[in-house]
Amino acid sequence: MIKGSNVALITPFRDSKVDYESLESLIEFHISNGTRGIVPCGTTGESSTLSFEEHKKIIEFTVSKVRGRVPVIAGTGANSTSEAIELAESAKNSGADAHLSITPYYNKPSQEGLFLHFKAISEAVKLPMILYNVPGRTSVNMLAETTGRLSRLPGIIGIKEASGDLKQITEIMEYSSGDFILLSGDDFTNLAQLAVGGTGAISVTANIVPGLSQSLYTAFEKGDMKAARDVQLKLSSLHRAMFIETNPVPVKTAAYLTGLIKTLEFRLPLCPLKKENEQKLKDTLAAYGLIRQS
Repeated sequence: MIKGSNVALITPFRDSKVDYESLESLIEFHISNGTRGIVPCGTTGESSTLSFEEHKKIIEFTVSKVRGRVPVIAGTGANSTSEAIELAESAKNSGADAHLSITPYYNKPSQEGLFLHFKAISEAVKLPMILYNVPGRTSVNMLAETTGRLSRLPGIIGIKEASGDLKQITEIMEYSSGDFILLSGDDFTNLAQLAVGGTGAISVTANIVPGLSQSLYTAFEKGDMKAARDVQLKLSSLHRAMFIETNPVPVKTAAYLTGLIKTLEFRLPLCPLKKENEQKLKDTLAAYGLIRQS
């Protein structure tokens, strides 16, 4: 089962190219600090600005460096069903354990269109698939009823739910098959999703504090709700800082400020934080003891 804190891994760049040395260092950092799964080439990994060649190579590289120590859940989503199938097939051939497929963005399909999109992918590629619903970025919300229908198709094993709607999250568990995996895709609702049957998260904040992020799930698994709640509340201001501007700009900046990556580069249309927001981020990181303020 995919559970606990799975990191939505950033993609480091250097001189406009993927920095594989830093990527390997990040992978080792996460495995040594308790991250339960690695998720390359998702939204936080700037998948929308990667070429297909880069996308495929990053997943292949990640699988080779993880070496089966934790699951690799490859980001494979696209707003074209045929492109999503191509990326999923490549992830399968690379040896990924599962793949993460986002609801198609921009073209705003109907609920039936969403169902048929994911059905086509699951039939074409025999690799466990996790759905990804994040209406704030795609302009389409996959309803719980649609997720429930999809949960009964072979090969669709779970969902990363990032709507932030606790009613919808609860209904997903109500309508879905009994073994369907619910993963939080919104760090603000990590504990709440566990309360209705979730097993973990695909987390942005885990990029910076993997051990602390995992400690929430360790406490919950032990039945220590107070400890789990304390971690959720302790992380609240860091979660807010990770979304002070569009993800992944803040978290990637935080990775640079804390020394996890050597260079700070984005690909347009993403750009560096505003100076005032960079200072707010620095203040938050300093409060957690992650950097020293000069």
